[in-house]
Amino acid sequence: MSFAQYMDIALYDESIGFYATSGRAGRRGDFLTSPEVGPLFGALIARRLDEEWFALGSPDTFVVVEFGAGPGTLARSIAFAKPECAPALRYLMVERSAEQRAAHADHLENWLGDLDAAGVDSFVRGVGPGPEFASSPIAPYGVTGVVLANELLDNLAFDIVRHDGEGNFERLNVHLAEDGLEFVVAPTEVPASLAVVLSSAAAGEWMPLQEHAVQWVMAAIDRLERGVVIAIDYGASNAEIAARPEIGWLRTFVGQDRGGHPLDAPGSCDITSDVAVDQLATAVRPTVATTQRQFLERLGIAQLVEEGRQIWSEKATAPDVEALRARSRIGEAESLLESGGLGDFLVLEWTI
Repeated sequence: MSFAQYMDIALYDESIGFYATSGRAGRRGDFLTSPEVGPLFGALIARRLDEEWFALGSPDTFVVVEFGAGPGTLARSIAFAKPECAPALRYLMVERSAEQRAAHADHLENWLGDLDAAGVDSFVRGVGPGPEFASSPIAPYGVTGVVLANELLDNLAFDIVRHDGEGNFERLNVHLAEDGLEFVVAPTEVPASLAVVLSSAAAGEWMPLQEHAVQWVMAAIDRLERGVVIAIDYGASNAEIAARPEIGWLRTFVGQDRGGHPLDAPGSCDITSDVAVDQLATAVRPTVATTQRQFLERLGIAQLVEEGRQIWSEKATAPDVEALRARSRIGEAESLLESGGLGDFLVLEWTI
């Protein structure tokens, strides 16, 4: 089978898949994403939602579709932030894993359940009073609002390919040998739309073929009538990714540590790759491409941190929950803006 087929099984299969069984984000989980750093990230995303709501003319129904919602941490932080769009907000958490969706009701008022296709269609066409939240493995079409994905694209199945400099491509397939799973090199074809970008890498260098991520961007845009697609992830150009020695862009994680070989013990670890931004651009070029640091600074992270400092200063002698949350903003901001870390993540937007 192709590596993409193997990866999809290893991550998402209902019986053995990492995300369907044990995989978790969070400080006690296998990896730490921006929403799990603390509520500050969600408060800033709430500001971006307000911007889009106002830009669309403050519609009575404002839909946010979050793909790869995991346990629902980002949705809870946005709800806690009480954005101005809240009365119109209908927030759908799209998640393949039933186990992850089961956590969505926790700490979320106005959660309307795990919906089937008919329920999703009704939910996104409802009108106030919001905010209302729901979960589903199914995503809607005809949305006015925002399609959002934080650290999703790096987990969409990809193949591993290289070219010979003369227009010929090979990929790594996964083969069952006597001693277990192993890689086998085989000739392959690549989509014509991606061939030029893939050829930007030096001949012989292995790179991810992120066809599923490209398809996700195209589908996300098609789901919108009006609004914006926002994808946040770690990434680089295709050539930069391929130049890393020994397929260094292909990583596994478990328990917040680097894992072993991706073919060892399928379903036991996260499998991920940097997102090749120029591959995504073959679908539609992003309207906005910036770093998470620049994105959060524009949304006023410094202001929220300063507010936190002032609240802590006033209540430090007898701190309450509000004061402790305010103090936490300082450390959260440092993590979210960190060079070489979350601050260097890319924020890509496609406005419709």
